Amino acid sequence: MSLRTPLGKALGLGSAKDGTGHWWSQRVTAVALAILGLWFAIALASLDGFDFQTVRLWLGAPLNSILLIILVATLFYHSSLGVQVVIEDYVHEDGGKVIALVLAKFIHLFAAVVGIFAVLRISFGA
Repeated sequence: MSLRTPLGKALGLGSAKDGTGHWWSQRVTAVALAILGLWFAIALASLDGFDFQTVRLWLGAPLNSILLIILVATLFYHSSLGVQVVIEDYVHEDGGKVIALVLAKFIHLFAAVVGIFAVLRISFGA
């Protein structure tokens, strides 16, 4: 038996518990993507050519490869947050919602790992 009131038991539960953190995560990653996207566009525009060897040399610089990995990770995390909101808002069946959320998370994780692996493989010259 608990001496807590029903209101005390309910506080901190439900949709209000996680929404603010999710909202802030979307905004912070959007700002990071704007900055990293601007860096990426300027960096690509400054390249002499877009052949594989030129890109490999550019990506071989540690700062470029680190920033590109951060860009890829941030991009897929931001995308995952957005897709989660869309699924939560528009999929109304509980079973379908859970399956769609889990599938979306795994697809985003797989795509991020593939993107990071590609950056590392090119930057190390393999």
